[in-house]
Amino acid sequence: MLQSATSLLRTHKNLPKPDFEQAALVLQGGGALGSYQAGVYEAIEEAGIALDWIAGISIGAVNAAIIAGNEPAQRLDRLHAFWDEVSSDPACMAWQSLLPADVLMGEPVRVWLNHLSALSGALWGVPAMYGAKAWPGWLWPAGSPQATSFYDATPLRQALLKHVDFDRINSGAMRFSVSAVNIRSGNYDYFDTASDTIRPEHVLASAALPPTFPPVEIDGEFYWDGGLVSNTPLQWVVDSTPPHDTLVFQVDLWNTRGQIPADLAEVITRQKEIQYASRTRASSDQLRRLQKLRNSACEMLADLPPEVRELPSVKHLEATIDRKVFRIVHLIYHAQSHQGTTKDFEFSRLNIDEHWRTGYLDAARTLRHPEALSRPDLDINEGVATFDIAVDGRL
Repeated sequence: MLQSATSLLRTHKNLPKPDFEQAALVLQGGGALGSYQAGVYEAIEEAGIALDWIAGISIGAVNAAIIAGNEPAQRLDRLHAFWDEVSSDPACMAWQSLLPADVLMGEPVRVWLNHLSALSGALWGVPAMYGAKAWPGWLWPAGSPQATSFYDATPLRQALLKHVDFDRINSGAMRFSVSAVNIRSGNYDYFDTASDTIRPEHVLASAALPPTFPPVEIDGEFYWDGGLVSNTPLQWVVDSTPPHDTLVFQVDLWNTRGQIPADLAEVITRQKEIQYASRTRASSDQLRRLQKLRNSACEMLADLPPEVRELPSVKHLEATIDRKVFRIVHLIYHAQSHQGTTKDFEFSRLNIDEHWRTGYLDAARTLRHPEALSRPDLDINEGVATFDIAVDGRL
């Protein structure tokens, strides 16, 4: 339902502290679209909302590491520095500087530049992200590290070491989680400061999308990008124990809704959108059903005789089913028509800046709706409520 204009705040900046025990930022994978997440974070910071937990996958893990791995006053500067380096391909920047602004922003030219940038990245790599190998992976001997990927991820490792303080990540100032897939077992593993000491390898593993990047070794096991199994770490946050009243900013880079493809390139893009969107709304619906069961169990436990409530099994149940509430704020990237099939691997400065600006504006508009940060009602909606500016608000 569209909200009336009178329900909007004048600004998203310096908002009152939301009525939740913790605030979490959950970041999907999506390559070049990751700068949208940085724009979302900028608006959240301006709102004065302190994050207690950040969880990411793939490029979301990289952004999460930069945020958690820096002092609050330095985070935006570090994010800008990283994304400026990523989008500093000399050939593409030269073309952008030569073309008049009115020509540059025209649809045909943008499409052409996007394909030029994607081709440049495919041939020579992307600064601060990945580099081209001397020989393609299939020309290396089987069993050699170079034979398992198209590109070298050393530039991303160097960027992490430059922009991220891993001592700060492990300091406990903010809970930090990333996920990756164990290649041998196929299991989906989380690396979390609540139980692990995070190293650059954990972030690199979460971003090791095959066959683009090589697998990453962690303590004798090899890992690929967590997005192969699930591209959204929402479940890890809402299933944590002990439970807390939680405000979740869920930033998705892939939209579940789309058009029927018209050619093979669009088929590949639509397939990625469906695969990597990871059924975010389905996860929200599952959480709501689970909370309904938890609430019913809490009411049942309250009616038990005191001697029964002292049983160890009952005490264990009580510790895991507190009547907590969850507000999930969806921020979903909607691609521009000119981005087309290259949107996730096209790193030109023009598009990176556009993604960032879009993320900032989407988050600012969302935060101006008081209902976006309101505490759900246990009696009305089982204590689980979502907000999506494109559905529940006014763009």
